[in-house]
Amino acid sequence: MRSLSIWCAVAATGSAIVWGQSPADPQPIYRVTVVSRTLQAVNYEHRGGPTMIDFNGTVLLPHSKGQAMIESKRGRVTIDAKLEHLDAPTVFGTEYLTYVLWAISPEGRARNLGEVLVDSSNKAHISVTTDLQAFGMIVTAEPYYSVTTPSDVVVMENVIRPDTIGMREVISARYDLLPRGGYVMNLRQNQPVTMAAEGRKLPYDQYEALLEVYQAQNAVQIADSMGARQFAPDAFNKAIALLDNARAAQSRGQDSHMVVSLAREAAQTAEDARVIALTRRDQQQRQVQQSQDQSRIRAQADFEAVQAQALAQQREAEREQAQADAAPTPAVESDQPIQRTQPPPPVTAQPVERARFELSGDQRRTRAELLAQLTSTLDTRDTPRGLVVTVTDPLFESESGDVLRPAATERLMRIASIVKTHPDLVIRVEGFTDDRESGHELSRRRAEAVRATLTRYGVAPGSVIAVGLGNSRPLESNTTTAGRALNRRVELEISGPGIGNMALWDRTYSLR
Repeated sequence: MRSLSIWCAVAATGSAIVWGQSPADPQPIYRVTVVSRTLQAVNYEHRGGPTMIDFNGTVLLPHSKGQAMIESKRGRVTIDAKLEHLDAPTVFGTEYLTYVLWAISPEGRARNLGEVLVDSSNKAHISVTTDLQAFGMIVTAEPYYSVTTPSDVVVMENVIRPDTIGMREVISARYDLLPRGGYVMNLRQNQPVTMAAEGRKLPYDQYEALLEVYQAQNAVQIADSMGARQFAPDAFNKAIALLDNARAAQSRGQDSHMVVSLAREAAQTAEDARVIALTRRDQQQRQVQQSQDQSRIRAQADFEAVQAQALAQQREAEREQAQADAAPTPAVESDQPIQRTQPPPPVTAQPVERARFELSGDQRRTRAELLAQLTSTLDTRDTPRGLVVTVTDPLFESESGDVLRPAATERLMRIASIVKTHPDLVIRVEGFTDDRESGHELSRRRAEAVRATLTRYGVAPGSVIAVGLGNSRPLESNTTTAGRALNRRVELEISGPGIGNMALWDRTYSLR
């Protein structure tokens, strides 16, 4: 048996219907508060015969339960699961239209095993296979069946029985290895994205067709909000065409099986478009960041070259002046007046392109606004490195040292919402600690925890890097408890063309 760390939703904190959002403001379909849980995983013995495992509901669906018969066969593991007391997924938000069964490897890799279809008596039966040998299982509520990463709405999880056959060992998987579903929508002004409830009863085949069309519409809307129209136009346009065909077949009263097939293919194609769009968008952001870094390096090199040239000219002029002053004036026996050597003209430094190192009006205004917004969330300093936000030691759990407290997660979520509205900004997350021996590794884990939180709440992964610097830059002496506490910190260095490369209090200086 293996212990696999996952996260389970414990409370709903937001509504599924959001009005009046701007197109540039992506809103989660549904927000939940999550806490750490432990899911047990089993390494099922190869061809060891069938064995039973139970399912229990989480706090989101406490009355649900179930059982599964699992058998490791040649080249695959078969799973036959029966689940009971599954309420309609729309109780978690009207955008949640189905349930999905997941296999989670001990390393945190999630595999979509299939859609869990609930009948009129709130029961479900699913028979699937997987190529994973060791895994745990969860059931989540999802906006459509073909999602590739699980949402935070975990409603059921497997429970190991005393008679479950399998190798038992303990392993801990880091949470950030288990990706969470990033299914968000851009809501148009004064327009809800929820589906209107059907006021009439339908035969099951018509209900299934209607549900599949709604899932496909969810998938297309989510892919569009992730930039699929721009970054994956072929797949996205194909998904729209399939969705239109499914709607047309439904309106003409054609066979429900055809409607379901078209709608499911539309949802799958839209999910492919979403994944492609995320990959290509991240690549573009990395290219933009590399170009910005190269421009910054060239500008710094040009500035240093100008400084070096001006300094060399000044030193040469001073040397010539010193030689002229030290040389004796020879006596001249002549009626001609003495010709005295004129001192060389003063040498001035070469002018520096001031605009390159000064803030424009827009940059100054943006920098000031960001500074005010960030300062209201966490301690922020305006430095030549950029806007530096400090996550202090008390915001981490004292036992592990690298797990953020809920208060820190909430503040980082606000910082992510601020930064992601400025796509040209980049964040360098630097972890620091005191003079303990394990400080370097601990500082790296702390920085990675902060980076994972920022990306989870909308900051592009390509715009954030995390490094652990150990005790290389202490703020105070490590000889006191208070000093060590101040040195244990994480700093977010936020920079980019939009806010310039000078602090608001700084200015350029003449080399003279």
